[in-house]
Amino acid sequence: MKADVLLAGAGLANGLIALAIRKARPDLRVVLLDRAADASDGHTWSCHDTDLAPHWLDRLKPIRRGDWPDQEVRFPDHSRRLRAGYGSIDGRGLMGAVTEAGAEIRWNSRVQDLDADGAMTAGSRVTAPCVMDGRGAQPSPHLAVGFQKFVGIEIETDSPHGVRRPVIMDATVPQQDGYRFIYLLPFTPTRILIEDTRYSDGGDLDDDSLAAASHGYARVKGWTGVEVRRERGILPIALAHDAEAFWADHATGAVPVGLRAGLFHPVTGYSLPYAAQVADVVAGLARRDRLTTDSLRMALRDFALARARQDRFLRLLNRMLFRGCPPDRRYTLLQRFYRMPEGVIERFYAGRLTRADRLRIVTGKPPIPLTRAFRCLPERPLLQENA
Repeated sequence: MKADVLLAGAGLANGLIALAIRKARPDLRVVLLDRAADASDGHTWSCHDTDLAPHWLDRLKPIRRGDWPDQEVRFPDHSRRLRAGYGSIDGRGLMGAVTEAGAEIRWNSRVQDLDADGAMTAGSRVTAPCVMDGRGAQPSPHLAVGFQKFVGIEIETDSPHGVRRPVIMDATVPQQDGYRFIYLLPFTPTRILIEDTRYSDGGDLDDDSLAAASHGYARVKGWTGVEVRRERGILPIALAHDAEAFWADHATGAVPVGLRAGLFHPVTGYSLPYAAQVADVVAGLARRDRLTTDSLRMALRDFALARARQDRFLRLLNRMLFRGCPPDRRYTLLQRFYRMPEGVIERFYAGRLTRADRLRIVTGKPPIPLTRAFRCLPERPLLQENA
């Protein structure tokens, strides 16, 4: 079998890439391979409207499962409503759009071998001049991370739950296993996702414990009903990154994208905005030139190196959070941050902080002692520990 573009993995990054390529070059045959039997309802990808370029807002709006005009946060010392819109998509909606756009998804296709020219799956070889690997995060000696772990339960409540907008952080709950908060997405007046989330040093996840904690939160709020869906995740939170060395290790083979390429917001773990930016790079190359594995590798390497330089300050914030603050006090850094002007918060999530924004975030009463803050400055020691 021959394709023009081969994408290993049918997740967020490859889904957006497929949409972008088919929009830019509908003549190209785009094939996705995934080991799953079908699209999953076990993933919800969300972001702020201000994180996305207008053309991506328009492109994704028809498949948004949730679409809200605002959002809020809750901390022990203050709560706040934020004006930025917020939206969510899921795996079924995204893969439905990919199929509708004319890309081909081959389910039940476990990739046994992947290289720059194609993939082997169960005795069948698929070749393409451009091959990408978007099969999720994998450890790298060039990326030191903490972890964002969560288990979410979606329940159909017996009566309206009363939550009118997403609560992206409710940190009024007891602090456990690092920085803990509850994340709420009210899809309908009686359907809500309750996600217990921890920013932790270790990547172990006790699914039953976090699911029970989410159910416990519902009981405290007086919500009774039936669990209809569950999702889980262990996302990397970048503490230090040597992008040059990472891409030197990937000078051959399929081109990594998405979490596999370390392309996610370092602090929040949100991957949708970065995936959309990568998809635009791929589509731009497809319009200008012949899309090949080598030409794409060069373009994405340039993008990733520039992105890593932009995100250097965000990784510093993570080191202050994980290495400069006791686990049960980590929430105080976020609590302080959410007192900032909304423009700063929006640019933070979008990865577009200005120099003035950075200065504003770290000045004033220090959230952690200065001696600890200074110890957090260098990245190299964490990478050496990680090697």
